[in-house]
Amino acid sequence: MALRKPSCRGLDHFPSLLSEGPPTARVAGDQDENHSYARDLNLDQIVAAVAGDREERDLITTVLYGRLRDADMVRYRQEVFRDLEDPALLKAIERFSGLMGEARAHQRQLGQMPYRYQREGWLLDAAAIYCDAVQSLARHLASAPISSRALLAFRDYLACYVASAGFATLADDTRSRKDALSQIRYCTRINGGRVEVSRYTGETDYSAAVLSTFERFKQSAAKDYLIRYRMQPGMNHIAAQIAGLVARLFPEEFTALEEFCRRHAAFLDEGIRRVSQELQFYLAFGDYIRPVRAAGLSFCYPEVSAGSKDVRAAGTFDLALAHKLSAGRTPVVTNDFRLDGPERIIVVTGPNQGGKTTFARTFGQLHHLAAVGCPVPGSAARLFLPDRLFTHFEREEDLAAMSGKLEDDLIRIGDILRAATGASIVILNEIFTSTTVYDARFLGTKLLTKVMRLDALCVYVTFVDDLASLGEQIVSMMSTIVPGNPAERTYKVVRKPADGLAHALAIAEKYDLTYQRLYDRLAP
Repeated sequence: MALRKPSCRGLDHFPSLLSEGPPTARVAGDQDENHSYARDLNLDQIVAAVAGDREERDLITTVLYGRLRDADMVRYRQEVFRDLEDPALLKAIERFSGLMGEARAHQRQLGQMPYRYQREGWLLDAAAIYCDAVQSLARHLASAPISSRALLAFRDYLACYVASAGFATLADDTRSRKDALSQIRYCTRINGGRVEVSRYTGETDYSAAVLSTFERFKQSAAKDYLIRYRMQPGMNHIAAQIAGLVARLFPEEFTALEEFCRRHAAFLDEGIRRVSQELQFYLAFGDYIRPVRAAGLSFCYPEVSAGSKDVRAAGTFDLALAHKLSAGRTPVVTNDFRLDGPERIIVVTGPNQGGKTTFARTFGQLHHLAAVGCPVPGSAARLFLPDRLFTHFEREEDLAAMSGKLEDDLIRIGDILRAATGASIVILNEIFTSTTVYDARFLGTKLLTKVMRLDALCVYVTFVDDLASLGEQIVSMMSTIVPGNPAERTYKVVRKPADGLAHALAIAEKYDLTYQRLYDRLAP
């Protein structure tokens, strides 16, 4: 494989894995001030789990909440996710990320160290870790089968950086200082409270004799319960004094170490630091979906558009729910949907506890995750990039409020309709349940008429079947039951006309008149 010579555009050009263009043009995406939609769609659970306790959790959270409306920028991130599906590349990136995390941790800890030689040694170790991370990744990327614009740009940047005089000096100085210090040998003699340090001149190493003496008492290997911290920088005042005495014995080596720290105090390149942190977004999301994929569920890279509202998805599911179910090896039911031509609104009806709310959440999750640039649940998808996401899910009535539940519903819906545009997505779940069927039909008709005038995409979950046939913009979908057993749900939501059974079943459940309830009461 012939390797292309990188085109060095200057080391002041910091690459970004999140967006293309100069640093001033980079944005995380549109940030809604109110994340109430995230709670309704269980996106808050996804974001919290992906970010976890990682060092870059704030950056990951910002990116995951920041939707993009630029389809090419979405594809820019999708390309990185695709490249990272290569196991060898992923392993190299994970190693680089881990080493860079150690180097940054070393730098942060320097300010907490009270002893000079401790700080200098720690800085040298940090530089060695950093050089290893940069050089090993540069070697791997030079021949890796990558195709994303982001990683190709970073490969060129990294190759130019490694070939630069500045990095060559850093790497040579680091290696020289590590080699020189590793050659130092000294003896420590402790007599009561007195400690003497001298050069090693071939004295007997008693540690070998001690180990040999006690070898016969050695027991078989046992499980080691000790917890080791690789980055523990601790040094007490006795060790610091010994280090000072050693520095007097080897002034040339320690003077060179001091000069190294003066020259390379700010060794970490800003562009590489930025990329190492941005990689955490891709690695964290990949870690989150890995067990779901292992359970046999599919993820895809959707076609996206900020103009076309023809949307569809096959084999999709609620990611937050699937993550929980896959941990317990519980099967996950997948669903399909599509909106073509003038179709804009999906009205979902069917029996209670049949998967309607989960379907609505799935619709919202898919569009949000697609707009962030992530792979989405499903075998194939084409999705819209909205300007805003609005949700109205049922909430418990606030007894301290002076308004009733219906009034609260109307106020919240009014706020949504005033803020929504034709480029928005509106998800309405089980609203107007506190009123009569007649009023729910009347209010639902008024609401859907306004949404149709907006030409916004919408999912409306309701028990009022009549709303599923208001016009050509509306598609009817139903949650289904096992044939011959109306009490057992399939959790499949299919495209079909509303059949009125959902309303009848809702009334029967409301008044305890279902078959099972009547049987239980009348059984002898």
